[in-house]
Amino acid sequence: MSQKYIWVTRSTTMKRKSQDCPSRLPDNSAVKQQQLPAYRLQLSANKILSGFFATGVFCLGVGVILLLSAKTIKEVEINYTEKCANCAKLRENAANFDKECNCSIPFVLPETMKGNVYMYYKLYGFYQNLYRYILSRSNSQLVGTDVKDVRNCAPFKTSHNGIPIAPCGAIANSMFNDTIILSYNLNSSIHIKVPMIRSGITWWTDKYVKFQNPSFQNLSSAFAGTTKPPNWPKPAYELDEEDPGNNGFINDDFIVWMRTAAFPTFKKLYRRLHRIEHFTEGLPAGSYSFNITYNFPVNRFQGEKAVVLSTLTWSGGSSLFLGLAYMVTGAVTWLAFFSMLAVHLRLRERKMFFLQQ
Repeated sequence: MSQKYIWVTRSTTMKRKSQDCPSRLPDNSAVKQQQLPAYRLQLSANKILSGFFATGVFCLGVGVILLLSAKTIKEVEINYTEKCANCAKLRENAANFDKECNCSIPFVLPETMKGNVYMYYKLYGFYQNLYRYILSRSNSQLVGTDVKDVRNCAPFKTSHNGIPIAPCGAIANSMFNDTIILSYNLNSSIHIKVPMIRSGITWWTDKYVKFQNPSFQNLSSAFAGTTKPPNWPKPAYELDEEDPGNNGFINDDFIVWMRTAAFPTFKKLYRRLHRIEHFTEGLPAGSYSFNITYNFPVNRFQGEKAVVLSTLTWSGGSSLFLGLAYMVTGAVTWLAFFSMLAVHLRLRERKMFFLQQ
């Protein structure tokens, strides 16, 4: 009798403990018990082959359209490295940094460039993708938070006097600073300056989010206590004498340069055509000339410089890479389709042969 009483007591105690402690078992629901209805995708050979065939047709079609679109772009490239050789030699000597050197490059535009025309500068052999070069900048400076924050800007953090550089870093110090003016030559004596504007050449996020001037009414006061980069002829607040709103960290040319390129040969947007007066339809065919103030040295790294005039289409610039990528993808997909089709037909014939026996 005592043993029975002990057993009942123990079972009652165990029941109480199980009621007090929450159960670790998942709820008895379809989700937690993994009892939801499922669908297992079972693809037949015909469906797979049809998918590969349709993908190949799509990629080849898009590739052809992109290539045809790129071929309609009109582009003129003028390399002025050798044509401005005298200025290049002058710039190789650092003692001549304050001496101005100009060169004029005439050329003929054989066809009218209709629509929007864009001017680019192009550099050969300039590596903006070096790791230390990319890191040499101060984002807190560029957003206007602290113009004296130069912690990550080595080797262009401070001047020889210890004054912080603004904007600091290797990217800012190596900014492209040639001045390029395009002229339309009606005849040997009449030269019309082609109206080119610099607004609208940057990405919206760069102009209004990533780059901001310090919150000062007088921009020069905001840069007090700092000095310009060593290779700059002017401080940041005097970059554009014509447009006071285009100075400091929000200067369009500066913003474009600060977006580093992935390859050593690249072009960056410099100006775009203002379609007024003689140029409402674009750039008419005829005689032109580039008047260049040569400031950016390239002989030190055995590079080259060029100016590019180009139109654009809905698919972008004149690069054939995207169209060729689609074409190659379509060709590889079709190759896989025909290979799988041959294997499928061969296996089906073998299966029919064994069934007939």
